[in-house]
Amino acid sequence: MVRGLRIIEDCMECTLREHRLFCNLPPAAVTRLQSIKTTSIFPKNTRLCLEGLPARGIFVLCTGRAKVSTTSTEGKSIILRIAEPGEVLGLTATVSNTPYEATVETLESSQANFISQADFKRFLQEFPDVGIKVTRQLTHNCQRAYDEIRSLGLSNSAPEKIAKLLLQWAGRPLLPSHAKKPQSTDIRVTLTHDEIAQLAGTSRETVSRALSSFKKKGWLRIKGATWSILNKGELEKMVTT
Repeated sequence: MVRGLRIIEDCMECTLREHRLFCNLPPAAVTRLQSIKTTSIFPKNTRLCLEGLPARGIFVLCTGRAKVSTTSTEGKSIILRIAEPGEVLGLTATVSNTPYEATVETLESSQANFISQADFKRFLQEFPDVGIKVTRQLTHNCQRAYDEIRSLGLSNSAPEKIAKLLLQWAGRPLLPSHAKKPQSTDIRVTLTHDEIAQLAGTSRETVSRALSSFKKKGWLRIKGATWSILNKGELEKMVTT
């Protein structure tokens, strides 16, 4: 344990492996993966991949979360998505031998397994069936990008975009459904207002105004990193289908 973070040294002992898109591999492949990976704990705000730099390899996120972002030549940044445990980061660049297309930065203390580009390519040659997992992961990433563009691009207003983000996060509540209070969903949000603005394609001031409005209406309660969605129905009414 590192400050409450349980280190998963052996992939075969990971209780979540079978539920993750890439990690659910045959035992022989997992054993081989175990021999070529390097396990590390990264503090919050650590950059795992840097946009534009040559790909060194992939990072398999075991615990924690990371933001995947891109920056324009003028210095404007936008968050493409929030990576969750089980995701493979830097996969496209590593497979295609191109520079990293985005910057990946941890949002909290996180564990990630690093596999060098050369080792990963040999791994794919040794276990061709793993290529199907790679394809599924890339397809998953692409679908998420389409969903984000559709969700945010078709929104009529900034508050609607914020509402969509809240509803999206409500899909991963802190407590199981049977333990929730009626009409209340608790979520953990460690993003700053600036980061939420980058996700929603708006300004920090607009995010602050929208959240303040939701709180005044009794739809949302914020206590530190714990946010409680008190009226999911009203947020859903804001969202254009």
